[in-house]
Amino acid sequence: MDNIGVVFLSEVLGTGILVLLGTGVVANVALAKNKGLGGGFLMVTIGWGFAVFAGVIVAYNSGAHLNPAVTLGLVTSGATEFGSGVPVNFLSVLTYIAGQFLGAFIGAVFCWLAYKQHFDAEPNSANKLGVFSTGPAIRSYGWNLTTEIIGTFVLVFVVLAFGGGRQGESGGLAALGALPVALLVIVIGTSLGGPTGYAINPARDLGPRIAHFVLPIKGKGTSDWAYSWVPVVGPVIGGMLAGWASLFLLPVLT
Repeated sequence: MDNIGVVFLSEVLGTGILVLLGTGVVANVALAKNKGLGGGFLMVTIGWGFAVFAGVIVAYNSGAHLNPAVTLGLVTSGATEFGSGVPVNFLSVLTYIAGQFLGAFIGAVFCWLAYKQHFDAEPNSANKLGVFSTGPAIRSYGWNLTTEIIGTFVLVFVVLAFGGGRQGESGGLAALGALPVALLVIVIGTSLGGPTGYAINPARDLGPRIAHFVLPIKGKGTSDWAYSWVPVVGPVIGGMLAGWASLFLLPVLT
């Protein structure tokens, strides 16, 4: 367990970079007086994809999970070891997930600092919240949950498939490679992101939502806690289902 501290720092920094750049592209598109204002959903999906690319590069040493759903998906897939030779156990899982949530919170804070004047100039509180966290196009908790489960299942299953379905593989987004995982996130966004904004990552949504709640953002309005469970529970279910499915399907398909 000598590497557990390095793993924690790797996940904090990698997830922080991911969220800083991902929320940053939303801020650029959504907030008043930005040069990217009105850039549209495609710009957001491309930005988020390459935000993941940057996060994977930074967190390569830990396997670049960057996402509790990926970590839990690896656990349910039967992995016995994470990146850097860290065995899969309660402490290592907790370390990965804690690093991811802390990194996501920090990344969101730095996004606010970078766009502080534009947050102040933006009159619409919903646009401000939308920089930090996802929200449904049509609010229907059951269907929103279903969308998040499906999107996260695709993410984790493809990551596991890249490893050939070999039980015990450490996996993580780094196993797929920075560019392929960026393209995977882009295609999930463009294909499945419309209904909910495709959180597909509990840390990516809840960490910045907490930042939105605690930061002194002018006219920020509500943090929409009534919806906040959906982008946490859906990805956890989707990731774990992908891990279980990989046990049965990938040995047959690969």
